[in-house]
Amino acid sequence: MTEFTITRAVRMPDPFRIERFLSNPKLGPRLLFFSGGSAANGVAQHLKRYTHNSIHLVTPFDSGGSSQGLRLAFNMPAIGDLRSRLMALADETVLGHPEVFRLFTHRFSKSAAQADLAGELEAMIAGTHPLVGAIEQPMRTLIQNQLGMFHAARPKSFDLRGASIGNLILAGGYLNQNQQLEPIIFLVSKLVGVQGTVRAVTDDNLHLGAELANGDVVIGQHFLTGKEHPPLVSPIRDFFLNRGLKGKDPAHSVFPDRNRSLIGSADLICYAPGSFYTSLVANLLPEGVGKAIARRTVPKVYVPSIGWDPETGDMSLADKVHTLLTYLLKDAGPDCPAHKLLTCVIVDRSVPEEETLEISARGIAVLRLDLVSKVSAPYYDPVPLCEALVSLT
Repeated sequence: MTEFTITRAVRMPDPFRIERFLSNPKLGPRLLFFSGGSAANGVAQHLKRYTHNSIHLVTPFDSGGSSQGLRLAFNMPAIGDLRSRLMALADETVLGHPEVFRLFTHRFSKSAAQADLAGELEAMIAGTHPLVGAIEQPMRTLIQNQLGMFHAARPKSFDLRGASIGNLILAGGYLNQNQQLEPIIFLVSKLVGVQGTVRAVTDDNLHLGAELANGDVVIGQHFLTGKEHPPLVSPIRDFFLNRGLKGKDPAHSVFPDRNRSLIGSADLICYAPGSFYTSLVANLLPEGVGKAIARRTVPKVYVPSIGWDPETGDMSLADKVHTLLTYLLKDAGPDCPAHKLLTCVIVDRSVPEEETLEISARGIAVLRLDLVSKVSAPYYDPVPLCEALVSLT
């Protein structure tokens, strides 16, 4: 197969492309997102109107929130972000499986007694719980089996309060599939009619670590985000994968061939909004990511987050672009031209032009668009953002 580059003028937004994709999203473009967390879920949910072929490579390295208990109990990768993206892309029409969606998005009470929650879980496994009983066969049995596997393996000390049922099903499936994420993600995608593709960027059971400018070393995503713990006191100087949570022990991870193939099929690559290091850069750390991106001659777009990000502190937009390229170049090689890794930065029109001059000077296009509405502020309005992305394909 021979690949060659065609250059065309782009109208932003492109009404012809938008209308074409809205009329038949099953034939929509393959937009690939590097992301994690919940920041891009709203965009993903709205994107279903334009394409059922989007691709989402999600970080499995979180160590806080709903994933923390499961990681500690079963020594497994984080699944919370994977579950939330699967639900964002689930088919919400009558052709989907709304009863499965309701179960996956259900959480146990945070205030109920452990014994009561254990009884509720056992009712789900037995199929007598109304949320499970509403699901048709054979899907019901598949879900009961995964919950049963989780229940049989969970430590007695495992706290069920506030637990996401979707996470428990994924954890049970992970244990049931010889500690592999891919088979259970595939199964859940079919159960809820995911209109797109969701994959962990790697199956490796690793954590995130950072060396700060003041020499401190911080291990664990939950200590880096500034959400569950106080913000970092010094900028991040180096960001890396780590084997565990008990001290610095850098790890090596390889980008799976199946994900390289997904990049090879993408019509556009997007570095999506979210926590800069733990949701975006984390996905670029496995060996082979930068090289795979550099091989593709498609638009590669960075959409920076809006507002304050505790992980980046006072970093300017140009600083973020420089850091993004730095981590991509670690794998792609120092001689790789920047435009092979990043072709465009999309920002809201409220961003002052002087903040983008340094980016333009590097040969990277900057698109300043109306991306924040009165209704969406202080977040992106998913409609113009999705329209901008599909217009670039």
